[in-house]
Amino acid sequence: MADARPLALDVDGTFLRTDMLFECFWAGLGKDPLGTLRASLAHFGRPQALKRELADIAGLRTDLLPVNPDLAALAKAAQADGREVVLASASDTPLVESLARHHGLSPRVFASSTDLNLKGAAKAEALVEAFGEGGFDYAGDSVADRSVWERARTAVIVGSHPAIADALRARGTTVSEIPGGWHARDLLRALRPHQWVKNVLLLVPAIASHHFDVTTLMLVVLGILAFSAAASAIYVVNDLLDLEADRLHATKHRRPFASGAVPIRVGMAASLGLGLLALGIGAWLGPGFLGIVALYMILSLAYSLRLKRLRWIDIATLASLYTLRVIAGAMAVDVYVSGYLLVFIFPAFICLGCVKRLIEVTRAEGDARLPGRGYGKPDRGDLLNVACLGAFAAVLIFFLYSFTGQAQALYPTQWLLWVALLPLSVWLTRMIWLGYTGQQDYDPIVFAMRDKLGLGLIFLMLSIMFYAAGLWQQWFG
Repeated sequence: MADARPLALDVDGTFLRTDMLFECFWAGLGKDPLGTLRASLAHFGRPQALKRELADIAGLRTDLLPVNPDLAALAKAAQADGREVVLASASDTPLVESLARHHGLSPRVFASSTDLNLKGAAKAEALVEAFGEGGFDYAGDSVADRSVWERARTAVIVGSHPAIADALRARGTTVSEIPGGWHARDLLRALRPHQWVKNVLLLVPAIASHHFDVTTLMLVVLGILAFSAAASAIYVVNDLLDLEADRLHATKHRRPFASGAVPIRVGMAASLGLGLLALGIGAWLGPGFLGIVALYMILSLAYSLRLKRLRWIDIATLASLYTLRVIAGAMAVDVYVSGYLLVFIFPAFICLGCVKRLIEVTRAEGDARLPGRGYGKPDRGDLLNVACLGAFAAVLIFFLYSFTGQAQALYPTQWLLWVALLPLSVWLTRMIWLGYTGQQDYDPIVFAMRDKLGLGLIFLMLSIMFYAAGLWQQWFG
């Protein structure tokens, strides 16, 4: 006779490779930040009320949530045997019902309401009342599930809980174990260490002022470490706010949080720790640097929450974030930054910000606006025009700088500065063309640091400028 016992599946961390409460929190932050924070503070001690209110704010798409393939296979096999597969979760009832519908599971679900948080012993009582003592199999992943496993016929343990598994077997419960958990390499991938290369911009003031001593270099390295930690903290926040958009993206759906490879709560802890590290180093480097790091993090957070969805404002914000790195480099080593340098940097990064969006819309399928962005393929022309204007403005400002007293003091051979404009112009033009034709990675700064021809143009420009300053002669005779 076929086994007719129902199979009950926990949802968060078991059937799903994510947690719907945290999913609702971050989706809510993206849609209604103030309302989400108000709800979290008002219902902090009442989880059932918090889950319902956050679910109402978030409007979570349960069809996009990452599923554990082992549990999906287990559910499919049980259904093939004619068994009922029910979801039993501490998440909010409407969300669990929606998830069950999307995956073709039993419409009967066991979940939290505004009056009851269905977790641990409460979940065990509900399942026993429905199916009887030992009348069901149960799959879960946490210590809180122990009280349910103890009253099930068969316990399916997701993750590593050897002590619980041994205790259940000693009671006569049949136990099967499914690997779970996350890997540090996936968390490292979420921190995007390849993006830290952008922070070499902190070197610009030291190079521009010809400070090349060891002390200056060490201070800049500390500044780069602070900005790398701050950037990674915000990258995590950005990914958590973009979960739905990333899951709809052709390649970004593989990101650690979107795919469920790393739990959201782990990302939250990592982001907090990195943010504190960045501020700690900033405080050590001085109040000016600390202020710039704090401003960078606030502006980055505003960009993640809202500004990146606003046409043109997002590009201006990106350019501002790059410019802040240059200012931070000056603060770290206490050197003067010419206004011309800042005015040159900003339009140059306006250009590269447009290139970043050009790459995205060029690679997009169809003319609709990209998820979470204000641009679509029809905007290619406008983005190209603004990118060209930014490049022209940067080159013009560099040319005007060559006539200033500071430039003439630092670069006695003035005409060589004009020669240095040639590789700069070629580099900017090439970046725009590669972005317009979709031949770059999604981030032009990261691409630039890997592009051999582009790096050659940058080094040629710097070599000419160093020669104009007499540095080659000073160093090598």
